[in-house]
Formats: sequence, structure tokens, C-alpha cells
Amino acid sequence: MGAAQIALAHYRRQVALARRAATELGRLWSRVDRQAIGPSWAASLPAAVQVLSTAQALAAASSSAYLDDVLEAQGIDPEAEGRIRVDAFAGVASDGRDLAALLYQPAITALTGVKQGETVPRSLAVGRLALDMIVRTQVADAGRTADGVAVVARKNVGGYVRLLSPPSCSRCVVLAGKWYRWNAGFLRHPRCDCRHIPAAEDNSEELATDPRKYFDSLTPEEQDAAFTQTGAEAIRDGADISQVVNARRGARGLTPAGARITAAEAKALRAGRDRGRLEATEVFGHDLFVTTEGTTTRGVAGVRLGAKETGTKQGRRYRSAKPPRLMPESIYQIAGGDRDEAIRLLRRYGYIT
Repeated sequence: MGAAQIALAHYRRQVALARRAATELGRLWSRVDRQAIGPSWAASLPAAVQVLSTAQALAAASSSAYLDDVLEAQGIDPEAEGRIRVDAFAGVASDGRDLAALLYQPAITALTGVKQGETVPRSLAVGRLALDMIVRTQVADAGRTADGVAVVARKNVGGYVRLLSPPSCSRCVVLAGKWYRWNAGFLRHPRCDCRHIPAAEDNSEELATDPRKYFDSLTPEEQDAAFTQTGAEAIRDGADISQVVNARRGARGLTPAGARITAAEAKALRAGRDRGRLEATEVFGHDLFVTTEGTTTRGVAGVRLGAKETGTKQGRRYRSAKPPRLMPESIYQIAGGDRDEAIRLLRRYGYIT
């Protein structure tokens, strides 16, 4: 089986996992009391967190085996500096916040709809859609982020190629087949299902996806839907597909998994309002995305921060306090192009053994 086929099989397993999790969370949402939306959903949150955390863990658990298989298919040694710690990718949202807080957002969405004059059934339906987006995005992000960490842990893998999972939006299409360095965050939008294919360097014809070939594989109606009617017409007339997309939307709405939520996610979670967007936290002189999940003295990331990280001579020990835990994309940011430093920080913060 070739690398692209292995990546596709990996993607299909992840999609099926996300679908099952979304279905189970949908069942929990169906029990919401119309007369007490907030309290009744809050009562279901422990079960909801458990379902989503389990799905995140399962998504991350397949990363090491996937990297081994896809690299061996390319004749690349899959030896790694460390293995994925599955629990590091579960129980926390991909932007670093508490998972329960994120999962409560659909109730806020529904309550906002009621307050603005929508019927209760309609408001609950909108909340259900928000919940579905959250679940599918968080499961996919856990898998994608774990795949990215597994790439970083393998020094002989220079980066990755973006693989489309049709049907794809125009923003993803123009990025398909491009090679990215190991420390480049994987750009995605809500419910994006594109995947990494790890590659040693930017020279693999087998892994390339031609955006124009993808466009030509669509019917005219599908082309119009993905690229807009006028944009698709311009491409059919010979215009460069990347120029058409970039002139219209570019990469707007695409952010790395493990970074802040997108504007589209924020609007969906806040009933169309733009206010209240998450902000980065200043840590060690950098604006970084962090989580406090797993940072107690019992957690894998809460034992000690060293002198280099704190800027102090002796470093600092935490017991009951919760020091910020760097998200993987922020680790790549603070490490710059130093892969050894990135691996050290990934190990320090509990993402790899």
C-alpha cells in the first residue's frame, strides 16, 4: 500500500471515530430539558467530557503507528526520539481551554437564541449544530496535533504534505500537495478533514495533489459550490486556481490545530457574535497558547519548570499551583527552528515519552 493510501485509510478511521463521538454527544444533547437548558446540559457535561476525551485519546493513539507505516512505505526510517503520550491530547480543547467549558458553549448558543426571540426547538437545533462542530473538530485536532508531534519526534522527517479529503473547500484545495516544514502548524477550519502525509523533503511526486486536477474532477455544479460561480468560471476559462482563491478568500478562517479558535468557530459558538475571542497568554516573554490541563503535581506536566524556561537561576517548583502548559504549536514557536529544543519541550510538557 502506498503512502497516500495509508494516509487515506488513517483519515477514514479518524472520521469514523469523530462521527461516533458526535452521535453519542448528540444523544446526550437530546435529553436537554427545554425548560432548563443550562442546568440540564451542565448535568450531562461529565458524561460528555468522558465521551469526547476518549475519542481524542483514540485519535491520538493511532499517530505513532500511522507514522511508522507511512514512512516505511516511502522507504524512510521511522525511528523516533520518543513515542506519543496519548493522555496529553485528551481532555483539553485544541486551543488550550478546559474541555468542559468548551462543551458548555452549545447551551450558551441555545440560550442566546431564545433570548433573541428564536423558538426553543430552533435554538436547541442550533446548539446541536454547534456541538457537532465542536466534537468533530476536537477529535480531528487531537489526531492532527498528535500526527504533527510524531513528525517532530522523527528527525529524519523534514516535514509533511497536505492531503485533501474530498469534498474540500477552495481554501484547502489551493494548499493541497504543498510541502511544509516540521514546525509549520497544520492550517484547518472548523470540521476540516485534511491530513498530514509525513515526507522527508519536498520531492515526492507520489504525495502531490494537484489543485487543478481536483477542480477538473468536479462537476460544474460542484465547482460553482466550492469556488463560487464567478470564481469557478474564471478557472474554467484558464485562470490560475490559486490566484482566484487568494483574491477572494485566501486562507481566511484557517488556523493551526492547537491554536486559537477561528472566527467562524467563535461566531458559531457565540450565536453570531464576534466578541469574546480568546487571546494568547504571555509566557516567558512570548505570546503563546497554553493550557493548565495536566499541570497539577499529579499531572505529567506539573513537576518543575527549569532555569532556562523561567529565566531564574534555580528554576521553579510547583506543587498546588498550575503553571501554564505549552500547547504543541506554541512549543514549535518558542523553539524556532531548533528541533532538539522542540523535542525537549515536547518531552518536558508530556506530549512524548
